[in-house]
Amino acid sequence: MRSAELLIDAYGRVREEVHSVVDGLTPDQLAHRVDEQANSIAWLVWHLTRILDDHLAEAAGTEQTWLAGGWSERFALPFPPTSTGFGHSSADVAAVRVDSGDLLTGYHDAAHETAVSYVNRLSDADLDRIVDDRWDPPVMLGVRLVSVANDAAQHVGQAAFIRGVVLRAAER
Repeated sequence: MRSAELLIDAYGRVREEVHSVVDGLTPDQLAHRVDEQANSIAWLVWHLTRILDDHLAEAAGTEQTWLAGGWSERFALPFPPTSTGFGHSSADVAAVRVDSGDLLTGYHDAAHETAVSYVNRLSDADLDRIVDDRWDPPVMLGVRLVSVANDAAQHVGQAAFIRGVVLRAAER
């Protein structure tokens, strides 16, 4: 098995969880925050997808799906089009609202397809290429790709937890 296949499997698992997390939830449930400083499901899924899209587009030297696919306009968020959610305030998190989970999964699926297409073309030797020299040690492509998978897995897990809280509250 090639390293790229392992990464594609990891990204695919996140994609499956993204669909499970948002499935059947209302806009208010997607925007639910367990307290005023917490992230919502909508923000978490949007953010993890933005990071996937942003970081892989930068590594591939291509335009982000967010911009090229018109997703920025569809979401119509009050942030610069290049915003990924990094450094967002509580008010910024609250501003991420969607009419349905279909918008979130649509964008995630599009970014996922682009990521898989890129990663599938990589050889193991490609993973040693330096993609960010602002760090010490500089970040290699393989490390960046694993970091994205790890971040996405953590955030989709957080979203799944919030889904459980929301659904239990709805049962009361």
